Amino acid sequence: MKKFKRNIKKIFIFLFILIAFMYVNNSSLFTKDNDETPLLLAHRGMAQPFPMESVGNDTCTAKIIYKSEHPYLENTIPSMEAAFKAGADIVEFDIQPTTDGQFAVFHDWTLECRTDGKGVTRGHTMEQLKQLDIGYGYTSDNGQTYPFRGKGVGLMPSLNEVLSHFPKESFLIHIKGNEKKEGEQLAEYLSSFPKERLNQLTVYGGNEAIKVLKEQLPKIRVMSMDTMKSCMLPYIALGWTGYVPSSCENTQIHLPEKFSSFIWGWPNKFINRMNNADARVVIVAGDGGWSEGFDSKEDLKRLPENYNGIIWTNRIDIIAPSINEQNR
Repeated sequence: MKKFKRNIKKIFIFLFILIAFMYVNNSSLFTKDNDETPLLLAHRGMAQPFPMESVGNDTCTAKIIYKSEHPYLENTIPSMEAAFKAGADIVEFDIQPTTDGQFAVFHDWTLECRTDGKGVTRGHTMEQLKQLDIGYGYTSDNGQTYPFRGKGVGLMPSLNEVLSHFPKESFLIHIKGNEKKEGEQLAEYLSSFPKERLNQLTVYGGNEAIKVLKEQLPKIRVMSMDTMKSCMLPYIALGWTGYVPSSCENTQIHLPEKFSSFIWGWPNKFINRMNNADARVVIVAGDGGWSEGFDSKEDLKRLPENYNGIIWTNRIDIIAPSINEQNR
């Protein structure tokens, strides 16, 4: 009986030490504060916002925009210029392959929602896409008025035009398809870029496209569902020890705020661990669905104190001034 009690006591002591270790090893309370301000990621540049709660798989978001507060259209060079000027550190944009071997910067799989064109976006040449009015379909009053009609002709840029126009800026590039040949095509295009330029770019998208891209261009930072799983599942299992899987290296993590508090070391210790593995951490709003972002001053209040990762926002015009105000 005494032996049994001694064994129970040892077990309790072991568990106490283990729990204490897990707490200390993963608590941001014992992590040196980083004075750096968070980086801001502007989704699609300076875009026309719309209510996220109304979005479904088939929603044409151009038809449900709020009354316009600025003249910019998403995924265009003017919108990216405005986003960087407003305070964005990184701009996200979408790419679609064209029939003449280029990439068009455009979100939608088909053209009917936003433009005066028809058909699948990738079924056109870049020259054909240049003829379209990408502001044609935007309305905030159920079609009574179309404030951007005639103002978006020729504004759909190519990937090459964007990266040439912004030779020193950082971008998150979204491959909208998931075919291997898209990854191969993008790898071939980016292969001529110097290492310093590739360090300013991250590419995310479907598993197959990203896998091929990474195989052919190992130096590029990437993200897909597969890369997220290969990094985060082992980390969730063993991250309490401080272990960071090698699969996290040179990747990007998009972490929904809904699940962030369950991550070992969240926020500062986790971000520091990932930074040491050259992995970037981007916090997105809600459960991560429909590109939800931190889009208001009230949203920013939900962020952990001293958060210094990357913030995903659809309203860089609101969030950048708010962040600057907080850090005065």
